[in-house]
Amino acid sequence: MRTTPIHTRVPARRLFAVVAAATALSLSALPTAAAAAPPSYGAGTLAAVHDAVGGSGVDGIAWHTDTAAGRVVVTADSSVSGAEIAALKRAAGSNAGALVINRTAGVFTTLLSAGDAIYGGKYRCSLGFNVVSGSTYSFLTAGHCGNLVSTWYTNSSHTTLIGPTVSSSFPGNDYALVRYDNTSLSHPGGYTVADAFVGESVKRTGSTTGTHSGTVTALNVSVRYSGHPGGTVSGLIQTNVCAEGGDSGGPLYDGSKAIGLTSGGSGDCKSGGITYFQPVREAVNAYGVTIL
Repeated sequence: MRTTPIHTRVPARRLFAVVAAATALSLSALPTAAAAAPPSYGAGTLAAVHDAVGGSGVDGIAWHTDTAAGRVVVTADSSVSGAEIAALKRAAGSNAGALVINRTAGVFTTLLSAGDAIYGGKYRCSLGFNVVSGSTYSFLTAGHCGNLVSTWYTNSSHTTLIGPTVSSSFPGNDYALVRYDNTSLSHPGGYTVADAFVGESVKRTGSTTGTHSGTVTALNVSVRYSGHPGGTVSGLIQTNVCAEGGDSGGPLYDGSKAIGLTSGGSGDCKSGGITYFQPVREAVNAYGVTIL
């Protein structure tokens, strides 16, 4: 499935019943056939299938291992063809039964756009969380934004400086660090770093669509965004919170808990969609900074 970063499912289970047949001679009913139980896949097999999906070369997909169900769940966006779905199954080989493949509308992309937030060149992204190291103040945003912009401004006319991109990581991860060089700008806080959990109610704020809420649906998800061949981002948080272009880098939070940075997804805030987030803890640890 093709997925896009945002600069931008859930398995089903069935129970099988045993069918019994009775003799014509009023003898006790005897089972003549039973539906075969679904094969059980161990951790080693699931890991191999997960890696096979990652090595398939198919863009526009997101995948994670559902250990409770014993399956590797793949979500494919609308750009993924039937031939590419078949390629995913071939990549899994004899363990293709371990795959659960879901389709989603739209295309997985990073959510870059032009608008009102943090600006650099022809791009607009969203500020994530303010951080500090010693006396140096900075903020976190998406790595695919940091890769494209070296200097950020508060406005589209580029007259009010924020500061430079100090470091960025994308693909693999999706986080960047931007330093405040303009001392007249404030950097409010009030958050503490926390880890997401499946079922958690969360909110996301972005410069395009404002604040929207939803639920964490999966963890440790890998995504290969459309338009970024070979650019897989791993360890992401999957949610059903909507997002659109320009929301990239914005914060995912639960009250005062800082959880993630908007990476990418599909859909929009009219029809809904799937959105993926870079965990904040990884970025904070990588840069040695403290969330404000």
